[in-house]
This record gives sequence, C-alpha cells and structure tokens, in this order.
Amino acid sequence: MEYFLPIAEVYVNIPLIFILSLVVGVLSGLFGVGGGFLMTPFLIFLGIPPAYAVPNEANNILGTSISGSTTHYLKGTLDYKMGLMIVVGGVAGTILGIITFSYFKDIGKINIVISLAYMYILAIIGTIMLVQGVSEIDRARKKVIIKNKLHSHYWIHGLPFRMRFKKSKLYESIFTPIIIGLLVGYLAAIMGVGGAFILVPAMIYIIGMPTKLIPGTSLFVTIFISAIVTVLHAFHYGSIDLMLVMVLILGSILGVQIGQKLGEKVDSSQFKAILAFLLLLVGIAIAYDAFFTEKSIRIISETNGVKALSPFAKFIKEISINVPILYGIFSIALALILGVGAAIIRKVFSNLIKQAKKAS
Repeated sequence: MEYFLPIAEVYVNIPLIFILSLVVGVLSGLFGVGGGFLMTPFLIFLGIPPAYAVPNEANNILGTSISGSTTHYLKGTLDYKMGLMIVVGGVAGTILGIITFSYFKDIGKINIVISLAYMYILAIIGTIMLVQGVSEIDRARKKVIIKNKLHSHYWIHGLPFRMRFKKSKLYESIFTPIIIGLLVGYLAAIMGVGGAFILVPAMIYIIGMPTKLIPGTSLFVTIFISAIVTVLHAFHYGSIDLMLVMVLILGSILGVQIGQKLGEKVDSSQFKAILAFLLLLVGIAIAYDAFFTEKSIRIISETNGVKALSPFAKFIKEISINVPILYGIFSIALALILGVGAAIIRKVFSNLIKQAKKAS
C-alpha cells in the first residue's frame, strides 16, 4: 500500500516501513543500542531522500528514548546530573552539526555526505563488534575468563573543574561528559542517530559509570539531543513528515518493548556477531547505492501532488510551511505522548502480571 508523503514528496510503502521499524525496534531493545544507524539507511533504500530520512528518524528516536527513559525513571536507574552535563556538550555539538548539515545541503552535497558517514561509521562499528563477538564466542567455548580493569585513566580525566556525581559515585572533570556529548550531538544532527553506539561505550570505559545507570542516562541524553535536532530541522528545512514519524514511532516503541522482553530471556551477546554482520551488510549496501546504482527520479507534477494529498496531509504541509517552529514542537509533543504512554502501559501490565502471579 503506497502513500504519498506530503513533506518528503515521495511515495512509500507504509506497512513495509512499519514492519522494518518494528524489527529495528526489537534489535534496539534486545542489544541495548539505538536503531537510528539501521533505520535511516532503510528509509534511504526505500526512496526517501537522505535529507528527509535523517530528521524523521531523529524524531522517531526521540519517541523511543522518551519511552525507555520513562521506564528507567520509574525504576530509579538514571543519573540526571551526569546526563545534564552530557546534554550541555550535546547541545553545542548539535548546533555545529546543523551548521555542517546546512553547508553541505546548500552546495548540494548533503546526500553523499550522509551516505559516506554511514558507510564509514557502520564499517568501523560492524568490524569492531564482529571481532568482539567472535572473541566472546571463542572464549565461551574454551571457558576462558578475562578480568578487565573497571576504569582506565586517560588525559581527559586530568582536566579541571571537577564535580561530584553522587548517583554514579564519581568525582571527575565536567569536561569529560561535555566533550563526549559534543561528539554525540554532532553525529546526531548529521546522521539522524541517537549516538548510543558511541555514548554507551564512552560511559563505560571513559566516564566509568555503573552499568545499571548507563541505559537510562543514555536515553535521557538522547531525548534532548533528538528534540533539538527535530526542532532545528523542522524550522530550517521543514523536513519533518508527521505521517512518516507516526508510523516509525509506533513500530519502534512496540519493537523495543518486545526486544527488552526477549533480552530478559536470552543472552544477547550470543547474537552480537550476527548484528555486526548485519551492520557491515548495510554499510556495503549504502556504498553500492551511493556509487553504483543508477537513480530513477519519480517526477510528480504539482497538480498530481496536490491530488495525492489527503485533507490531513494538506494540513500538515501548510503547517510545516507557515509555522515551522510550532510544527517542530508538535512533532516533539507527539513523540512525548506516544513514548510516555507506552512506558506507562508497560508498567501497568507488568504490575497486573505480578499481582496475578501472587494471587495464583
């Protein structure tokens, strides 16, 4: 079933996008990583221009992050103070990323820049994860146990302005989380990713946070960065398509809940090599699509485009053009409502199941 997106101005298969978003959401929940570095390439493969795929997936990440962080808030596994320091750097990085995005968009090179960024990032991450996954499988087979140092010290820990983070039981320079946030925000603005694939390892190996606080704090940071990316893209380019965002968020939130449940029953480390192989395949596919595929442009006349729009789609397009800031805020509100709603529903059902087990 094809639907004409009023903002991106392309025809897409809505059920297929929902299914892909659901699958990526399951992977996100199972492996504890953001799905932006998978879903954005999928959107590009489906014919959505990269300049539109990036901001819409950022809006989707906002919804899933709100859902996940609300769940961690209810569990008390979130360090607000550390998260806010990362957000400070993230805001600056996001602004720099938008400036970079604007420059390449103005010279007509943004699509190739996004493709190259994904190609290299996925190749690097996929290779690292594949090596780690194969090593873990080999060690498990040989029953080899390696004790790693909990926290290594680097030059970044010697920076001034130290602060005590009571929740994480740390005392270190505020520049450590700020610099990490700067890098994450920059990538989020250009690539439409949450940055968890950088943020989570940095929290573990550089900041040295307790493992139980990392997922919730990472999601907390992603909320602010994704919200800023969404608003800036909506204001500068009017590239947020609410029709697409609703499908993405609904599929992702449902998938994340399923993935988290699966993660409680299976050892996700056993599938790390499979995920790494998938990342490498996506990176190769992006490279092929960017450099070897002949593009066929589907031209739509202004008259046909108007006829293809439903009343709701026309309303969305008018709002995005006339009041872009309000449109961006509404996009965030949509993600907030769906995200918090999903977390509350999961909490209610979880409590009902526990009560039923106690009663029986």
